[in-house]
Amino acid sequence: MEIKKREQPGTKVIKITAEEDGKIIGWGFLYLIVNDRHDEPYGLIENVYVEKEFRGQGTGKKLIEVLIVEAKKQGCYKLIGQSRYGKDVTHTFYEKFGFRDHGKNFRMDLKKSEIKQAD
Repeated sequence: MEIKKREQPGTKVIKITAEEDGKIIGWGFLYLIVNDRHDEPYGLIENVYVEKEFRGQGTGKKLIEVLIVEAKKQGCYKLIGQSRYGKDVTHTFYEKFGFRDHGKNFRMDLKKSEIKQAD
């Protein structure tokens, strides 16, 4: 077997920020990901955050709404929002927008572990 590497064109990252009096109080990233299985990209929402003193005021809601609109504008066929276990409030928050629990997310911290060979 031969494994080859090819740089994938068209990858894009969009950062959305919320500001109050010129200060950034929240942000979220939309990663547009392309692959050979679909003509359209898919979107990955990552690192959505609102500063603690501004939570509960609708900032997170507005960020997610803008990220969803941007994903649609970019022609995404699906949008993924990630959250780790134990963040039930966050999970409920995403579900209010129509996201659903669709599977499992696996993670490897590369700086902390060695790559293991699968059997």
